Amino acid sequence: MIIEVNTQSPQPIYEQIRRQIVRGIAAGLLEMGEELPSVRALAADLGVHFHTVNKAYAMLAEEGRIVMDRRRGAVVGEKAPRDHAFSEKLQQELTLAAAEAQCRCMDEAAFAQLCVECYKKAKGEGN
Repeated sequence: MIIEVNTQSPQPIYEQIRRQIVRGIAAGLLEMGEELPSVRALAADLGVHFHTVNKAYAMLAEEGRIVMDRRRGAVVGEKAPRDHAFSEKLQQELTLAAAEAQCRCMDEAAFAQLCVECYKKAKGEGN
């Protein structure tokens, strides 16, 4: 999986890295037990400071998406089961997205269809 960063994006680079790894795991591009590049190697490849990559990896480890191992480095972890905290966070994000859709005159059916399409795309089923 190739990770790319956009230095012109308002989104912090560490968050861009984190999101791309999450998407890679969801789509099956990164599998459980697969080794990720070392912090320094990925930083060098992307042309960013190693602390930026380290922050992304630390967030992923805290979320349980990767496991940090002294010998193997960063390794993709098991998919975590849904819990209350995750459901709450997702509900907040979807509520905001729904409010923004309403502000743009998107009806409920179109919003629901878009959610389904995004879910399938995240699984690697969509274009």
